[in-house]
Amino acid sequence: MAPRVAITGAGFGGLCMAIQLERAGLSSYTVFEKAGDLGGTWRDNSYPGAGCDIPSHLYSYSFEKYASWTRRYPEQPEILGYLEHCADKYDVMRKIRFNTEVLSATFADASWRIRTAGGTETFDVLVMGVGQLNRPRMPDIPGIDDFEGTSFHSARWNHDHDLAGRRVAVIGNGSSAAQFIPRIAERVEHLDVFQRTPNWVIPKPDAAFGPLTRLAFHYVPGLQRAYREWIYRYAEGTLYPALAQGWSAGLLKKRAMDHLRDQVPDPELRDKLTPGYPPGCKRVVIDSTFYPALTRPNVDVVTDGIVRVAAKGVETAEGLREADTIIFATGFRSTEFLSPIQVQGRDGVSLARQWGGGAEAYLGISVPRFPNLFLLYGPNTNLGHNSIIFMIECQVNHVLSCLPYIRKHGTMEVRPEAMAAWTRQLDAAMGRMVWGNGCQSWYKTAEGRVTNNWPGPTTLYRRLTARPPLPAYSLG
Repeated sequence: MAPRVAITGAGFGGLCMAIQLERAGLSSYTVFEKAGDLGGTWRDNSYPGAGCDIPSHLYSYSFEKYASWTRRYPEQPEILGYLEHCADKYDVMRKIRFNTEVLSATFADASWRIRTAGGTETFDVLVMGVGQLNRPRMPDIPGIDDFEGTSFHSARWNHDHDLAGRRVAVIGNGSSAAQFIPRIAERVEHLDVFQRTPNWVIPKPDAAFGPLTRLAFHYVPGLQRAYREWIYRYAEGTLYPALAQGWSAGLLKKRAMDHLRDQVPDPELRDKLTPGYPPGCKRVVIDSTFYPALTRPNVDVVTDGIVRVAAKGVETAEGLREADTIIFATGFRSTEFLSPIQVQGRDGVSLARQWGGGAEAYLGISVPRFPNLFLLYGPNTNLGHNSIIFMIECQVNHVLSCLPYIRKHGTMEVRPEAMAAWTRQLDAAMGRMVWGNGCQSWYKTAEGRVTNNWPGPTTLYRRLTARPPLPAYSLG
């Protein structure tokens, strides 16, 4: 009998797992989705200008190439539409339980007991596809509850609140802020952008695909595959070496500095926007409209430290800056993997307690003492240079390769010695990367451990996950 598989989350990871099970003829799976629709982060992040900084034809499944992309870089509605297309084409919607949040998962008697508000069910295998960017992080600023105006996080955009003519404060200046600030700056009366640390920004070579181009992608054999491969090879050959402090690091910095000089003529503002850390230490912002929005006469970049949020605005050391709307572009609780789901493994061990020093998993997929548990987009699998969809597909293929062993032996668990060796290799590789060079980012825990990013080429990750799962795992 095929293993019964529980999948949490109906974003890119969970859908990929479901689709590949369906393609393999394994229909004994259930997808638990806490929201009322699929899409994950691309359902949640519907702010103006929301989109991806990976080109469309690479930010998609390799088994479901899509000739209908209208832009070189996809925007949120199209990405969500693509996911809906995939779910319909591969007939997995019938297996998704919407509005069903997994509260806890407990391993007992060689199976996983999944508890939701509706009760407890038993599965042989648990695949966690909740991702890293699903829980908005609110800043620890005094007085937030005292604000008398309207406030919301960018990942929970209030579309009923009209920003026209408003005095708006944006706290945060990362990739999300860089996308929505240009869209709202022309509508508001005044916009204060509160910046703690500037980001490196490089231009986004976006363009629309016309009808002829889309027809060519659809009908010319191999064109879409070749274009996708070119994007992938460029990212691996040029962008990855910059993060590894290799030959292209100087080129990335020059490109960012040239972009800043070209778009920000005011030397005082340019100085505010110049980072004091190497490019890539934090996520590089890819956008061509962010800097021009910051030069508008109704926009101020505020670098004074925030003291508190007051009833009428945001107070800094220099005084009160009035606002009737506050938008928090402060990212996600990215290092709290799987939270708030309570996961207990063999002998009642708590995953949260085991991960007290920072999340870690073998290949970013498996955890000792947690048999038959697999993670998608888990610890140390995020990328700063290429498509996370590539990594997810590698992980899903690895999980599929494990299922026959589970079917035969009942359980499969990564060995502690394999985990220890993996951690040593990761730590050694991290020493070569730019992420530890004097910046705070969502890649790191508060203690400075990089728990999110993959420190090698994606080609290496593909080779590692394609290996037979033994002898890293124990069986039975």
